[in-house]
Amino acid sequence: MRLTELLQSEEVTISCELFPPKQGAQLANYKKIVADMAALKPAYMSVTYGATGGTSDYTVELANEVCNVNHIPALAHLTCASSTKEKVASVIEELKANQIENILALRGDIPSNADFPLPNQYKHASELIADIKAQGDFCIGGACYPEGHPEADTIFEDLTHLKEKVDAGCEFLTTQMFFDNNILYNFMYKALKKGIDVPIVAGIMPITSKAQVKRSISLSGCMIPTRFQAIVDRFGDNPAAMKQAGIAYATDQIIDLIANGVNHVHIYTMNKPDIAGAILENLSDIYVR
Repeated sequence: MRLTELLQSEEVTISCELFPPKQGAQLANYKKIVADMAALKPAYMSVTYGATGGTSDYTVELANEVCNVNHIPALAHLTCASSTKEKVASVIEELKANQIENILALRGDIPSNADFPLPNQYKHASELIADIKAQGDFCIGGACYPEGHPEADTIFEDLTHLKEKVDAGCEFLTTQMFFDNNILYNFMYKALKKGIDVPIVAGIMPITSKAQVKRSISLSGCMIPTRFQAIVDRFGDNPAAMKQAGIAYATDQIIDLIANGVNHVHIYTMNKPDIAGAILENLSDIYVR
């Protein structure tokens, strides 16, 4: 199923994300995680792509497990900053062979100590999107940053580049994590004013441990609201309480989003079916599976 069939509807969709193993010996355990996550009946499941090889070797295999074994629509990530155009083309052929129709096209992090881009690399995600479009009939998504891309001087510069992705063939967007819904609402208004009218999926990261807070800030640069910082200060040293509070906070975010017409939510579940399951249970009469 092409994801635009879901994302262009008014129905509420909640999806989740998986990352593949670093070693093939772990595949059996990861396939069990896929099955456990699929049992929760998310609208679709995305599978990330390693930036420097490693996990990227198993992205297609795990996406196949999602789509063709567990019969949940799969969204395979494809990151180009650390890949040659030849490598990207070979992955696209693998996706075709496995009948995986949906790709999230990302530039990814630029490798340290590397000349970027080399002649056989893509410089921007918009270039990757255009090439995927030329190589197959895929439904292509892209990433967006409600607080602005870290490399952009202003949100308006970032929106200009985002419009280039959409013009290149990007059919929907998934946001980077955010913890204040007002930031997303403001971003969506600016995006629409820029002429970006494709579906935007809100990316929610449940923070269930104190250590996750620092990691989230360092990876995304996103703002931690005072209200959430108070939760971390109060419950951060009690793992069980922090997990419960983090699930409650993510649930509250999702309810507010849906109440305000943002019907498509993607949960960065970090391969934890129990956390995804707890959130979906909290939404059992809101997201009917």
